Amino acid sequence: MTHTAPWYLYLLRCRDGSFYGGISLDPERRCHEHNRVRSRASRYVWARRPAVLVWQQPVADQATALKLEYRLKRLPRKQKEQLLAHPEGWQQLLPIAAGTLRAGCVITAE
Repeated sequence: MTHTAPWYLYLLRCRDGSFYGGISLDPERRCHEHNRVRSRASRYVWARRPAVLVWQQPVADQATALKLEYRLKRLPRKQKEQLLAHPEGWQQLLPIAAGTLRAGCVITAE
């Protein structure tokens, strides 16, 4: 049986204003875990909580999500801020091969 739920690339803004990028099947649940469940939180976010989900993007599969997560984590702060200001341009900041988005994907920025 194949997994049909989309993987998401997400960005959190921590209490100190820093950013944390990750992947998840459910970014809102994952943000909650980072803030509330010590054993499920990254050390980085736990030390800077509360964190707020500020951006998420569905992608085709876990392999694509992992590649994009690596690229997102390497972006300088200024480019992460640019991503939030202009979420429609995310593919220019995080270039990927054509065909990696799921049909009907919607970019959300909060």
